[in-house]
Amino acid sequence: MTTIANPVLPGCYPDPSVCRVGEWFYLVSSTFEYLPGLPVMRSRDLANWETIGHVIDRPGMLDLDGIGSSGGLYAATIRFHAGQFWVVCTLVAREGDALGAPRGNFLVTAADASGPWSDPVWLDADGIDPSIAFDEEGRVWLHGTRLAPEAEAEWFHQTQVWVREYSPTEQRLIGDEHIVWIGAVRGAVWAEGPHLQLIDGTWYLLAAEGGTEFHHAVSIARSTSPTGPFEGNRANPILTHRHLGRGVDVIGPGHADLVQAADGSWWALLLAMRAPDGRHYPLGRETFVLPVTWEDGWPVFAPGEGRVPATVALPWDVTPAPAGTWQPDARAAGAIEPGDVRWTTPRALPAEVARADAGGWVLPVSRATLADTSTSTFVGVRQQHFDVDAFAALDLADLAEGETAGFAIRQSERDHATVGFTRTREGFRLAVTQRRAGADEVLHESIVDPGSVGSVGVRARGYAYVLTHEDVRGEAHPLAEISARELDAVATGGFLGVWFGVYATSHGAEPRGAARATRFTYLPV
Repeated sequence: MTTIANPVLPGCYPDPSVCRVGEWFYLVSSTFEYLPGLPVMRSRDLANWETIGHVIDRPGMLDLDGIGSSGGLYAATIRFHAGQFWVVCTLVAREGDALGAPRGNFLVTAADASGPWSDPVWLDADGIDPSIAFDEEGRVWLHGTRLAPEAEAEWFHQTQVWVREYSPTEQRLIGDEHIVWIGAVRGAVWAEGPHLQLIDGTWYLLAAEGGTEFHHAVSIARSTSPTGPFEGNRANPILTHRHLGRGVDVIGPGHADLVQAADGSWWALLLAMRAPDGRHYPLGRETFVLPVTWEDGWPVFAPGEGRVPATVALPWDVTPAPAGTWQPDARAAGAIEPGDVRWTTPRALPAEVARADAGGWVLPVSRATLADTSTSTFVGVRQQHFDVDAFAALDLADLAEGETAGFAIRQSERDHATVGFTRTREGFRLAVTQRRAGADEVLHESIVDPGSVGSVGVRARGYAYVLTHEDVRGEAHPLAEISARELDAVATGGFLGVWFGVYATSHGAEPRGAARATRFTYLPV
């Protein structure tokens, strides 16, 4: 028996989907506009997760150019059947995004969860959050959720869960479509994230509803057939924190997936948000685990407690992951080198916008800024701790006049903060700029001698971000303080947590130079 702490995947790892193959659990989570997309993680014990690859990990696999923040890759599902792994997902273009390559639901497969994954097979199905299930005869059942037609909807944002057979040989949906669920609670928005599973001869439909924020909840229904009719559990919702009020520091649990361990025990992986003030969650939606038992033919989440527990007792020993394997969190504090799987870039692979060099990054300057939906020069990692120091040591010898490079706290194109150096004739202009709802405000500016660039970054303490310059002598100079409450999804909209990273831009002019981030450190306090 080992006790572990929640969340098991800290930082922005939302919409977890999990399956087990032999001794290994395999999990994927949403990545939205960031690439590489859909990290594939495995674990023997549900506590220690190793990132073994990404589903979307090569140029040209998907086109995310023009996809704005919180668009992109939504709510994938991973399953294993007939000797291969299957992942279904949605590529979303939000209102106002540029439209290029196909958008919609797609399917990929792989013989090994670490890849390579096939090119996407696009599915003739509207909506989001696709999932996949297999019956005892080997038939494949695709399902997902979408808004109900306006003429049929009884309330605002009423949704429908649809089910339809998929032919692997024809690589298309076949047969009739079946609408099987609109949610457990009348008037609740977005019955989403559906997962069908065949368990002991009964089909169970697990779904979220209430919207993926404070009122989020988990509901369940069952049937003798994947196409229904389904009966809801009288205990629905079987998990929520909305009735606990704002006095709890974990809010919005939902989007759950069920998995059975090799010892026969059952578990749920789900998202929730740590919000110390009951409202704001700059780390985003994180992955939690809780135990599940079965009573009267229905699953009971966190029996005897009825809420996401702070700690979970596992009925087996937990051993650390082998040395040299990559973890999805920052327990191994220190320098994060380019080979680390935590590095991501909006709309491009990190190697497409920067070059690894001697443990750091060479950042060719791009025309685009962090405010653009075209690909800019930015590489970053998730914020995974409320109290953390993250700093980038910079070499700006090759930066051209008028170009800027530095450290960024990114939420979206419309909301972010930067501490950057711009080359001028007098030296470097050091400025802290906060962008809120598309408007920029300069919070600090000064002139710095080229020989005193040193490092820039953030000292995060709870909801306080202190943007700081450390000169070449190691002396720290706090420049400005901003609030994480102004950079989380509650304040800005969308679905993401905060990223820390480095950037370089010419502000739309012809790029001429480059910057180097010689070292990037992430140090939980």
